[in-house]
Amino acid sequence: MQNLAPLDQPVFAVPQENLIPVNDYLGRMMDIPPSRMFLINKSLKVFQDRNPNQPIYDASQGDGGASLPGVLPEILEKAAEMQIKHGTSYDMPYGTDDFRRSVIEDYWKLDASSGITPANVVGTAGGRDALVKAYQAMLSLGYGRIGDVIIVSRVPWISYNWGPYGIGANVLYAPGRPEEGWAYSEDSIKECVEFVSKSGRKVACLVITNPDNPTGLTLSVERQVSLAKRALELGVAFVLFDWMYHYVTDEQPMDLNSFLQNFSKEERKRLIFLDGITKSLGGSNIRNSHLIASEDVIKFIVSRASHTVMPSYFSLAVAMAAYKMGYDKATRPIVEPTNASRKVLQKFLDEHHFTYILGKGYYAFIHVGDWLRAKGWKDTEPMGQYFAEEFGLAIVPGAFFSAYGGEWIRFSYATPVERTMGALERLVQGLKSLEVS
Repeated sequence: MQNLAPLDQPVFAVPQENLIPVNDYLGRMMDIPPSRMFLINKSLKVFQDRNPNQPIYDASQGDGGASLPGVLPEILEKAAEMQIKHGTSYDMPYGTDDFRRSVIEDYWKLDASSGITPANVVGTAGGRDALVKAYQAMLSLGYGRIGDVIIVSRVPWISYNWGPYGIGANVLYAPGRPEEGWAYSEDSIKECVEFVSKSGRKVACLVITNPDNPTGLTLSVERQVSLAKRALELGVAFVLFDWMYHYVTDEQPMDLNSFLQNFSKEERKRLIFLDGITKSLGGSNIRNSHLIASEDVIKFIVSRASHTVMPSYFSLAVAMAAYKMGYDKATRPIVEPTNASRKVLQKFLDEHHFTYILGKGYYAFIHVGDWLRAKGWKDTEPMGQYFAEEFGLAIVPGAFFSAYGGEWIRFSYATPVERTMGALERLVQGLKSLEVS
């Protein structure tokens, strides 16, 4: 029988050898700022109050549930029926077995050669939840240390800056140039690994986002494979592929079956894939995503999820209903208008001689440095407020993502064509007003 401490004596919950060492890093961390993404379009109210009969244009958020029809009513109705039938008792920390199978069979249509089974899937409460769980797994199962590094692009999605940092990882901006969309190269990954090693750190993860947020940059399958393989060769513990936007394309979405064939069995254990319904289905407030990873990673995540955050059944049901409908059909109300807007956007930007980055997904990244200098602004943060209040146009200042995006704006075209064109016309009006002010 195990020897227990006397009842009148304090005792730690874990053995002495498993106690977390005292460390003052929490007291030395920067304060993590709240995301300003949710506040940008609030400035539109100033314009509305002044111009009650004029339309406003929100080209800031990538939220198909707000700017486009969002999840089809028949999918929501089917999910509600499933919820009623399923009941409201606890599910497993990974979701349900049905959800796992649906991700494999209905969505990705994975065959046996992939080596991926339902046990390699975990459902999460949206992309941010998935990422935090993945970061924790990669830190712990990579080199088992707080303070190791997550590599992101020079101008990353806002939450890539702070999500890893909040759970004890340091974030490193990779070398990159704007004329190349700040894309990684094999050499830049090598520079990152060598750079962090000088401070006694290792790289727990390289994040590859395709299509990218905020820039919209899209990488070919061959580039993604080459970058991932180089990272693994250099000792990067894991490569995480964020494919949340990959279905929003006028080409073909990613094919996980064929993609995995580029990696050995051992290499696949160090790959993690993130996808979900937030963008392609317009299900922003449904909060459903999934991770595909090795069984060791999934077991790690599931164990901790049982004590923290588990996905709601309704979110799983919405995803399953959409997958079983046929995801091409389910996503049509989001994908088709966005694809159409991308075409007119590119034509407009070319005709007006903008410098820009435009791949697939939801976003264009547009350079506005000349107008900043004309106004004497150091970056695009005041431009965002100015456009919203004076011209009824909400965009995202590139400065919100990192200082390296300070002369750029993110423009969301996940809207119908006429709304995209209206927003572009307001953009030109706003920029012209800076020339003469």
